[in-house]
Amino acid sequence: EPADQEGRCLAHVPQGREAILKVHARKVKLAGYVDLHVIAKATAGFSGAELAAVINEAAILAAMKNKDAVDMSDLEEARDRVRWGREKKSRAIEEEDKKVTAYHEAGHAIVSVLTPDQDPVHKVTIVSRGRALGATMSLPEKDDYNHWRKKLLGRIAVCFGGRIAEQIVFGDVSAGAQNDIEQATNLARVMVCELGMSEKVGPIKYTADDENPFLGREFRLSGGVSERTLETIDQEVRRIVDEQYQAATKMLLEQRTALDRIAEALLKYETLSGDEVAAVLRGDDLDEFRKAQDRRRRSAEREGKRAEAEVEARGTRSAEGRASDEKPDVGLSGA
Repeated sequence: EPADQEGRCLAHVPQGREAILKVHARKVKLAGYVDLHVIAKATAGFSGAELAAVINEAAILAAMKNKDAVDMSDLEEARDRVRWGREKKSRAIEEEDKKVTAYHEAGHAIVSVLTPDQDPVHKVTIVSRGRALGATMSLPEKDDYNHWRKKLLGRIAVCFGGRIAEQIVFGDVSAGAQNDIEQATNLARVMVCELGMSEKVGPIKYTADDENPFLGREFRLSGGVSERTLETIDQEVRRIVDEQYQAATKMLLEQRTALDRIAEALLKYETLSGDEVAAVLRGDDLDEFRKAQDRRRRSAEREGKRAEAEVEARGTRSAEGRASDEKPDVGLSGA
């Protein structure tokens, strides 16, 4: 990874990511109104190689659409592809499965938006990416170096939002929550066994030294843990999971109408932005909100293109002025 003079990885800070993006962007033509600082802020956790892939993927997307230059929409979609995989719109999905997926993702989205200290919802979609039939995507607003207890508890609640929504609406649960359950369980175990976030267990490390559950590896306790301690650990993990499951259930029962509205919107549009989810939760008319957003986006693009044209025009006039100053004064000899 590229590093600064003090040896810190440049990809770990927004300014460093912006610098890396600018280096790779030299190979492609960017629209004048593209703001790489915005992309840098929304790529926390990306490696240098992933940032390079964002630029390359954006260039491919722009070329496929016969654009003259890479714009913000290309870069944002490229970032999503690098982080979550490519959309698979060609995958045939039964209507009933789409409905279940819509409610599942609506449940995740509502709990994520309404739970304090969670990363903002970036996008909710029922278009499959990778192996998942749908996804609720969150992007951090800043580089987060600390994992606070309150945020981790909220993340567990968000994990269960999809399964709970299925139970509320259909009276049953699908296998789609398998990965969510795994994430929630591992997170609760990390809190108890690694981070000292259980008063009963205390600030003692119980996991093996060669394992790091935050990196997605198998969770494994170290040897020599007594049966009594194991029982206490299990009780605390179960308590944390149950408390957050109940918190998410209460939230979704209170937001039952919004759950229907977001699911219906996903079935209609397939993908919603985080702002659109928030608009539904406020009770706004989503069709009108989307039209207003589209008008603002087109206006911003027009302003960007106008500013770009003015800069180019000033550059042309300046070049013509310099050329004029260099010409000999032909015909002005006074003869």
